[in-house]
Amino acid sequence: MFDALKSQVNSLLPGSSTEAGATRRTALKTALGVGYAATAMPIMAQTAIKTPATGLAAGEGIFDVDGSTVPFYYAAPEGKKNLPIVLVVQEIFGVHEYIADTCRRFAKAGYLAIAPDLYARQGDAAKYTDIGKLLAEVVSKVPDDQVMGDLDAAVAWAGENGGNVKKVAVTGFCWGGRITWLYAAHSKNVKAGVAWYGRLVGASNAVNPKHPLELAASLKAPVLGLYGGQDGGIPLTTVNEMKEALAAAKGNAAAQASEFVVYPQAPHAFHADYRPSYRKDAAEDGFARTLAWFKTKGMA
Repeated sequence: MFDALKSQVNSLLPGSSTEAGATRRTALKTALGVGYAATAMPIMAQTAIKTPATGLAAGEGIFDVDGSTVPFYYAAPEGKKNLPIVLVVQEIFGVHEYIADTCRRFAKAGYLAIAPDLYARQGDAAKYTDIGKLLAEVVSKVPDDQVMGDLDAAVAWAGENGGNVKKVAVTGFCWGGRITWLYAAHSKNVKAGVAWYGRLVGASNAVNPKHPLELAASLKAPVLGLYGGQDGGIPLTTVNEMKEALAAAKGNAAAQASEFVVYPQAPHAFHADYRPSYRKDAAEDGFARTLAWFKTKGMA
């Protein structure tokens, strides 16, 4: 599984891990001046989107889960209460400036957006410049059940801080796209999900016992899958497998309501505006579809 994921991520990046380390930025701040840096991977500063925090309450915090501390970034319209909640699930590189900015984009649209650091117990993704080591030393050790519990705790925190726990959505990118499918099958509170190029199949193990394809009939909320036709790590054959599994789940309304959009010319990570994989048209269309999907599922 990790060889396939490493190949998928490496296909997005120019040069070697040495080059990635040489291009690392460690001091990129959010508009509030909080400490999220850019990912250690190559970025394109000239195209990275910068969403100001004007009119928002935004920043960092922590919550506790079973005695462990989980940091997070959040953003919400300032002074507003009873807000719909959107969980923003990190890509493989963790919670960094791109994820924080995405939270601010959702906040501008009227959501309380929260992105917990789901690797918090296993390590700091920002310290890695080698994808292989990141996968082996951090990502491979993050259990799905731990992630589900941390996302539940994020919802609870949001509910105590201006969010409406009856209106919960989840969206995620790459690693987080897979988690989006899993959380939509896990939580009774979630109303809608949008999975950006998340893996749908994989080998089962103690850390990742099931994958989205195996959970199609267990969905508790409909998911919109946004995928790239040129994604070297997620073949469209697996998207078709997932479509078939959803269609076969006749008694599951969430599965029947789930949909896919494939952007024929887009690669993996086409929403990641700080990387060469970014495709502006697909990214903007996908985000507009995300907001529309949430609205039609009762989030707005």
